[in-house]
Amino acid sequence: MENSRAISIVHVGTLTETETTDRVVVEEPLEIRLDGHPVAVLMRTPGDDRDLTAGFLITERMISSLEQIRKIEVRTEENRVLVFLNEDADVDPGRFTRQLFTGSSCGLCGKATLDAIFTDAPPLSRQVRISKETLLAAPAKLRASQAVFASTGGLHAAALFSATGDLIVCCEDIGRHNAVDKIIGRALWEKINLSDCLMLVSGRVSFEIMQKALAASIPAVAAISAPSSLAVEFARRSGQTLVAFLRPPEFNLYTPIDGIS
Repeated sequence: MENSRAISIVHVGTLTETETTDRVVVEEPLEIRLDGHPVAVLMRTPGDDRDLTAGFLITERMISSLEQIRKIEVRTEENRVLVFLNEDADVDPGRFTRQLFTGSSCGLCGKATLDAIFTDAPPLSRQVRISKETLLAAPAKLRASQAVFASTGGLHAAALFSATGDLIVCCEDIGRHNAVDKIIGRALWEKINLSDCLMLVSGRVSFEIMQKALAASIPAVAAISAPSSLAVEFARRSGQTLVAFLRPPEFNLYTPIDGIS
């Protein structure tokens, strides 16, 4: 399924009206079923649906590891992913059957307090040090990997970097949290050690982005744009490094300086 398409438009200028075409991002629903139980409908950009599903199930704490999955069946034309668990997986899919609808601009909902999050994902016990040079070089590497954004201007992106600045994986989606779930899912399939990684997001960083990073044990998060107040509070309580307004040659650090070298 395509992730962008050309449509006919009229470009209106100061003195002219011109019929032309524009490329727009495709937005489609994705239903996730866990052992036959519908657990979520995500509004996403098609592509990387297997990674998105795995990342979503992990970061929403529906499963504790990918080893609990016996099979994933991606039905692209149906906008549906079927996930089948191992018989010994200690998961009750029925308790997640709530037809959760997650829009492309909305992330985690229904978590009333930070304490509820830390019950499932405790604060990090170790930190990774990221150099200023690595941080300042990351935005250009992210932008160079945003192929669909280059043609549409309508997608968010998230990327994982090694502590030394190597780009490990980058994914795009109409939803910020979907892009995060995609890179986490792919990294988990490829058995990448996320506890040594930096995550960079192309826009703002909010609470649900920090929560998803913590669920995946990602110790450092950076954003091109602003953080929310709850994102800052969450990062400080979780032991994560949080950088925002990462616009070389400057950035803001919202957590203790220990995470930056």
